[in-house]
Amino acid sequence: MKQRIAVDMDEVIADFMSKYLRQYNEKYEDSVTPEQLQGKKLRHIAKCGDEVYELLKHPEFFADLGLKEHSQDVLRELQERYDIYITTAAMEVPNSFNAKYRWLKEHFPFIPDMNIVFCGDKSIIRADYLIDDNSRHFQGFMGKGILFTAPHNVFETGYTRVDDWLQVRELFANGNV
Repeated sequence: MKQRIAVDMDEVIADFMSKYLRQYNEKYEDSVTPEQLQGKKLRHIAKCGDEVYELLKHPEFFADLGLKEHSQDVLRELQERYDIYITTAAMEVPNSFNAKYRWLKEHFPFIPDMNIVFCGDKSIIRADYLIDDNSRHFQGFMGKGILFTAPHNVFETGYTRVDDWLQVRELFANGNV
């Protein structure tokens, strides 16, 4: 039986932050950059605070996110030796299901539908590894958490960290996981 790798969507395989920042800056006439988000979430520095989440409620927000470089190739390669599951905490934005599913089918058609998990609490996921940008998802997760670098988590320690998909490839190729 193959080991399982669970992979988050937003900020891991999908470039969520570029669109989120662009829409925020346009709507609120601001100029926040990714560098200003080091160690913070957008709501912490946004003029509108938590209201920034309203941008995510549009049913098509997640439909046209950019793709994290090399994610397709590396996941396709890893799929030869591991069972790959996409595990996205879609319950945080319930109206995102359709757009997220269409995005995944467009960019990752080689991931079977049965390996796409829309959830809230990722501790329910039974996998050997979880690649995620939010370390809170590692709480209660029985496998090994691998932190994918994003602006908000740059100061977090205590986890195996990868900065990009080439590092993911190297981590699993060398058996350093």
